[in-house]
Amino acid sequence: MLHVHPPGRTVAYEVFVRTHGDAVLRFLRRRTDADTADDVFAETMLVVWRRFDVIPSEPLPWLYTTARNCLRDAERAARRRHRLVNRITTVDPPVVAYTHSAGEDDDRVSKALTSLRPADAEILRLWAWEELTPAQIASVLTITVNAATIRLHRAKKRLRTRLESMEIDPAQRTTTEGAV
Repeated sequence: MLHVHPPGRTVAYEVFVRTHGDAVLRFLRRRTDADTADDVFAETMLVVWRRFDVIPSEPLPWLYTTARNCLRDAERAARRRHRLVNRITTVDPPVVAYTHSAGEDDDRVSKALTSLRPADAEILRLWAWEELTPAQIASVLTITVNAATIRLHRAKKRLRTRLESMEIDPAQRTTTEGAV
């Protein structure tokens, strides 16, 4: 059966995508390569179209959750494809990793983020890159606001420790440790 939606819904959807689409696409591009981000964005917008009538009044946390779920599905499908290719060709597939290329400070932060646990890195990205509040982070991660606040605090502390350890080169570290 073909569903026909009223023209007002189409216009509202187009306005919604123009308003929030860039934020969702940036969110995805920070987590994966550009091609995958574009594919997952399209899938996310399909979910938005299908569920347009139930989107909450504060849509960004819901959109980020939906995008994360679509990205997980895409990554799971990619892993299945890689396992199949591996079985067929017996060659390991190349590992695709996100790298943020900018200045030296960005490289340090990127390296420090990748050295953290994935859960810590994700909560920091939601806070810093997506500029979400702890309440919004809680909504995206489906945890309590208290848990989000505590995890964010701990993740910031771990990131600070990693960044501080990167500032001292190994030669200086042994001299300063021995001098104490």
